[in-house]
Amino acid sequence: MDEDMLADQRRLVDRIESEGWDVTDLEISAYDSPWSDEDDPEATITITARKPYEGDGNGSADGDEDEDDDNPFRLK
Repeated sequence: MDEDMLADQRRLVDRIESEGWDVTDLEISAYDSPWSDEDDPEATITITARKPYEGDGNGSADGDEDEDDDNPFRLK
């Protein structure tokens, strides 16, 4: 894997973490582009991150709960 790709990945993670997110999963895939005739490799980076928000504990950050919510998967 190209060191430039790994350096870019590190910069992206640093930037996300500087915004208060916790990176929970990271994946980088390097490949030759099927759409380009060039020999330069490409990469995709998938970053999963979480960030807790303060709220009242009912899943709503502002405390309002939609009484008309008929989602069958929501516990009331």
